[in-house]
Amino acid sequence: MSTGIASAHVTANVYGAQPTKGGYGAIFFRVPNEDPAVGTVKVEVEIKPEYAIGTVRTTKVPGWTAQVTKSKLPAPVKNAAGADVTEVVTKVSWTAEPGNKIAAGTSEFAEFEISIGALPKLDEIEFPAAQTYEGNKVVNWNEKAPAGGEEPEHPAPTVKLAEKKAEGDHHGGATATDTSEHTEAAAASDSTARWLAGAGLAVGALGLGVGAGATIRARKAGKGTN
Repeated sequence: MSTGIASAHVTANVYGAQPTKGGYGAIFFRVPNEDPAVGTVKVEVEIKPEYAIGTVRTTKVPGWTAQVTKSKLPAPVKNAAGADVTEVVTKVSWTAEPGNKIAAGTSEFAEFEISIGALPKLDEIEFPAAQTYEGNKVVNWNEKAPAGGEEPEHPAPTVKLAEKKAEGDHHGGATATDTSEHTEAAAASDSTARWLAGAGLAVGALGLGVGAGATIRARKAGKGTN
């Protein structure tokens, strides 16, 4: 990605399946360096309180320290499950450790990953971000793109959310019902096999009895003719 002022933006990216409404997902914030003279030393991402996000986890980024901020709300908001909550995640920040930064005047960028949820039941969510450079210069990425309009100079990172799959839409996994039916079928099959085996033994025993009786009669008949 180019580091020109007009082309490099902080963006929110998803690799793989799109996060679903009411579900959880992994989001990567890609942060390029726009300034040709100073490096980036801090990145802050706002989580809007109305999204009622209860959980955000970060992954280790070498040379950076991550912090997740939770806040008490003045009034409850409803989360994705429809429950009222008064404490939600409102910010995630990454601060460069001494001697580390996203270097100036290069094509460098850094990616910061979060695992987040449960996500609100919206078509799209925004993550206003603040990028701090050496010398405390701050660039805010918080402008909303108008519908069908031209992209603003500092757009807020956004992620689209997919519809949640219907209940029972499983991929390769057996449901509890499937397992129960399989168990019952196996038990019935086993009972049938045992019954057939028992019947076979009985028929075999009967055949042996008939054969033995015939042999004894034949011997008696032979003795009577001598």
